[in-house]
Amino acid sequence: MPRLFTALEIPQSAAMSLSLLRGGVPGARWIDREYYHITLRFIGDIDHRTADEVVAGFDRVRRQQFDLTLSGTGFFGSKKPHSIWAGVQPTPALMALQAEHERICQRLGLPPEPRKFTPHVTLARLRNARVDDVVHYLTGRGNFTAGPFTASRFVLMSSRDSVGGGPYVVEEAYPLDVPLAPKPFAVSELHP
Repeated sequence: MPRLFTALEIPQSAAMSLSLLRGGVPGARWIDREYYHITLRFIGDIDHRTADEVVAGFDRVRRQQFDLTLSGTGFFGSKKPHSIWAGVQPTPALMALQAEHERICQRLGLPPEPRKFTPHVTLARLRNARVDDVVHYLTGRGNFTAGPFTASRFVLMSSRDSVGGGPYVVEEAYPLDVPLAPKPFAVSELHP
């Protein structure tokens, strides 16, 4: 069984902005822009019966669409960097959706996610990168922003072992059913 995880997809316009951050770190394996995503819950390798239960559990999620903004850059692995990322501004809606995914997975008997949720988009995976090279790269890119864009669905994705990110396959898609509330009109807009 392939590795499974839930994610939010990155729209083409934001992916293009992210792809402009590629390059400049020796030994980095840059993620192809069609594979950019925000991981909500890593599930891992599971059997088919559990996968069916996961699919059914996520089918019951009812959430409103919400806007996201990408902001800032950073890296994981303080002494031995292993990935470079673009940050995602945490919003109450994003954090609630991720927490619901965690609860569903734990109810199905999957182990709790050991790491604190840090919303991000992985840009590159690093092998034998020097901290100084990564810090130098980030120094010129820390003020990165893109968005806002609307998260209109979340997906259950699978991944296979590969070099860098991907290939990722959308196994199931779950719409965030309720559209954003329209902005109220000013009285002057209603009656010219």
